[in-house]
Amino acid sequence: QLHLVESGGGLVQPGGSLRLSCEDPGHTLDYYIVGWFRQAPGKEREAVSCIRHEANSTFYVDSVKGRFTISRDDAKTSVFLQMNNLKPEDTGVYSCAARIQWQIGSGNVCYESFFDYWGQGTQVTVSS
Repeated sequence: QLHLVESGGGLVQPGGSLRLSCEDPGHTLDYYIVGWFRQAPGKEREAVSCIRHEANSTFYVDSVKGRFTISRDDAKTSVFLQMNNLKPEDTGVYSCAARIQWQIGSGNVCYESFFDYWGQGTQVTVSS
């Protein structure tokens, strides 16, 4: 059982940067697929980025490609989402999610119903 905790959200001006973190203080995330999702007011939650156990296997939604980077720390206890050149449309509650990577195929897994564990979310507001 994971208890995911997100941190790093806040208020930032357009063009600014934030770094979100996702961790479970009691568990390593090494063998989990981890995803970041966001939900803007009045909209459905959407996948932003996901990373497999093999850290070079990543997914990004088209709207964040070239601006966001998902990564793991060396100790495999945390997953980060580095967000650069933020835009007002990036505003929303960002949540991380995880599912153990066991007998998972090679296809796209970056969708909401794939994941078993969810954090509470952290607010990101991009506004001048």
